[in-house]
Amino acid sequence: MDGHADRFPAALREPHKTSDPAGSSGTPTGARPPSPSERIKELEETAAQLRQAVVSHAVIDQAIGVVIAVGRVPAAQAWDVLRETSMGTNVKLRRVAEQVVAWGRTGVLAPEIHTELTARLRASHGRGGGPTRAR
Repeated sequence: MDGHADRFPAALREPHKTSDPAGSSGTPTGARPPSPSERIKELEETAAQLRQAVVSHAVIDQAIGVVIAVGRVPAAQAWDVLRETSMGTNVKLRRVAEQVVAWGRTGVLAPEIHTELTARLRASHGRGGGPTRAR
Protein backbone atom coordinates (compact mmCIF):
# COMPACT_ATOMS: atom_id res chain seq x y z
CA MET A 1 0.00 0.00 0.00
CA ASP A 2 1.01 3.63 -0.35
CA GLY A 3 1.85 4.34 3.30
CA HIS A 4 -1.32 6.37 3.90
CA ALA A 5 -3.80 3.56 3.34
CA ASP A 6 -2.92 1.97 6.68
CA ARG A 7 -4.57 4.97 8.37
CA PHE A 8 -7.98 3.76 7.20
CA PRO A 9 -9.91 1.01 8.99
CA ALA A 10 -9.70 -2.41 7.38
CA ALA A 11 -13.36 -2.17 6.36
CA LEU A 12 -12.51 0.80 4.14
CA ARG A 13 -9.37 -0.79 2.70
CA GLU A 14 -11.10 -4.11 1.99
CA PRO A 15 -14.83 -3.35 1.95
CA HIS A 16 -15.92 -6.81 0.79
CA LYS A 17 -14.55 -8.41 3.99
CA THR A 18 -16.51 -8.23 7.21
CA SER A 19 -16.31 -9.46 10.76
CA ASP A 20 -20.10 -9.99 10.68
CA PRO A 21 -20.67 -13.72 10.04
CA ALA A 22 -23.64 -12.99 7.80
CA GLY A 23 -21.99 -9.96 6.21
CA SER A 24 -23.94 -6.97 4.98
CA SER A 25 -25.19 -8.92 1.98
CA GLY A 26 -26.45 -11.83 4.09
CA THR A 27 -23.87 -14.26 2.73
CA PRO A 28 -21.54 -15.96 5.20
CA THR A 29 -17.92 -14.85 5.40
CA GLY A 30 -15.86 -17.03 3.13
CA ALA A 31 -18.55 -17.11 0.44
CA ARG A 32 -17.69 -15.77 -2.98
CA PRO A 33 -16.90 -12.06 -3.00
CA PRO A 34 -19.43 -9.84 -4.76
CA SER A 35 -19.07 -9.50 -8.50
CA PRO A 36 -17.78 -6.18 -9.82
CA SER A 37 -21.30 -5.16 -10.86
CA GLU A 38 -22.68 -6.10 -7.40
CA ARG A 39 -19.87 -4.15 -5.76
CA ILE A 40 -20.56 -1.12 -7.97
CA LYS A 41 -24.23 -1.25 -7.00
CA GLU A 42 -23.30 -1.47 -3.29
CA LEU A 43 -20.93 1.50 -3.64
CA GLU A 44 -23.52 3.55 -5.53
CA GLU A 45 -26.06 2.90 -2.75
CA THR A 46 -23.51 3.85 -0.11
CA ALA A 47 -22.61 7.04 -2.01
CA ALA A 48 -26.30 7.98 -2.27
CA GLN A 49 -26.75 7.43 1.47
CA LEU A 50 -23.68 9.56 2.24
CA ARG A 51 -24.90 12.37 -0.03
CA GLN A 52 -28.26 12.30 1.76
CA ALA A 53 -26.53 12.37 5.15
CA VAL A 54 -24.46 15.41 4.17
CA VAL A 55 -27.56 17.28 2.98
CA SER A 56 -29.47 16.34 6.15
CA HIS A 57 -26.57 17.44 8.33
CA ALA A 58 -26.36 20.81 6.56
CA VAL A 59 -30.11 21.45 6.94
CA ILE A 60 -30.00 20.53 10.62
CA ASP A 61 -27.01 22.83 11.18
CA GLN A 62 -28.88 25.67 9.46
CA ALA A 63 -31.94 25.05 11.62
CA ILE A 64 -29.77 25.11 14.74
CA GLY A 65 -28.58 28.54 13.60
CA VAL A 66 -32.16 29.77 13.22
CA VAL A 67 -33.07 28.50 16.69
CA ILE A 68 -29.94 30.14 18.16
CA ALA A 69 -30.88 33.47 16.57
CA VAL A 70 -34.59 33.36 17.37
CA GLY A 71 -34.41 31.73 20.77
CA ARG A 72 -31.13 33.26 21.91
CA VAL A 73 -29.91 29.91 23.23
CA PRO A 74 -26.51 28.22 22.95
CA ALA A 75 -25.93 25.69 20.17
CA ALA A 76 -26.28 22.64 22.42
CA GLN A 77 -29.66 23.84 23.65
CA ALA A 78 -30.76 24.71 20.11
CA TRP A 79 -29.97 21.11 19.15
CA ASP A 80 -32.01 19.85 22.12
CA VAL A 81 -34.92 22.15 21.18
CA LEU A 82 -34.96 20.80 17.60
CA ARG A 83 -34.65 17.19 18.71
CA GLU A 84 -37.39 17.56 21.34
CA THR A 85 -39.62 19.39 18.86
CA SER A 86 -39.21 16.49 16.47
CA MET A 87 -40.10 13.97 19.15
CA GLY A 88 -43.01 16.05 20.48
CA THR A 89 -44.60 16.41 17.05
CA ASN A 90 -43.67 12.95 15.76
CA VAL A 91 -42.08 14.60 12.72
CA LYS A 92 -38.68 13.46 11.54
CA LEU A 93 -35.84 15.73 12.65
CA ARG A 94 -34.79 16.50 9.10
CA ARG A 95 -38.34 17.58 8.23
CA VAL A 96 -38.55 19.81 11.32
CA ALA A 97 -35.17 21.31 10.36
CA GLU A 98 -36.33 21.98 6.80
CA GLN A 99 -39.42 23.76 8.08
CA VAL A 100 -37.45 25.82 10.60
CA VAL A 101 -34.99 26.91 7.90
CA ALA A 102 -37.89 27.84 5.59
CA TRP A 103 -39.50 29.73 8.50
CA GLY A 104 -36.32 31.79 8.78
CA ARG A 105 -36.78 32.86 5.14
CA THR A 106 -40.56 33.11 4.87
CA GLY A 107 -41.88 33.68 8.37
CA VAL A 108 -44.28 30.74 7.87
CA LEU A 109 -44.10 27.68 10.12
CA ALA A 110 -46.58 24.81 10.47
CA PRO A 111 -48.74 25.48 13.55
CA GLU A 112 -47.88 22.21 15.32
CA ILE A 113 -44.14 22.80 14.81
CA HIS A 114 -44.49 26.44 15.93
CA THR A 115 -46.40 25.48 19.09
CA GLU A 116 -43.93 22.76 20.06
CA LEU A 117 -40.86 24.85 19.18
CA THR A 118 -42.16 27.76 21.27
CA ALA A 119 -42.84 25.46 24.23
CA ARG A 120 -39.38 23.88 23.94
CA LEU A 121 -37.69 27.27 23.75
CA ARG A 122 -39.57 28.47 26.84
CA ALA A 123 -38.55 25.29 28.67
CA SER A 124 -34.93 25.73 27.58
CA HIS A 125 -34.89 29.25 29.02
CA GLY A 126 -35.81 27.66 32.34
CA ARG A 127 -32.70 25.46 31.97
CA GLY A 128 -30.49 28.52 31.84
CA GLY A 129 -30.47 28.94 28.08
CA GLY A 130 -32.37 32.20 27.87
CA PRO A 131 -31.17 35.51 26.62
CA THR A 132 -28.26 37.05 28.41
CA ARG A 133 -28.72 40.51 29.84
CA ALA A 134 -26.23 43.31 29.99
CA ARG A 135 -25.34 44.31 33.53
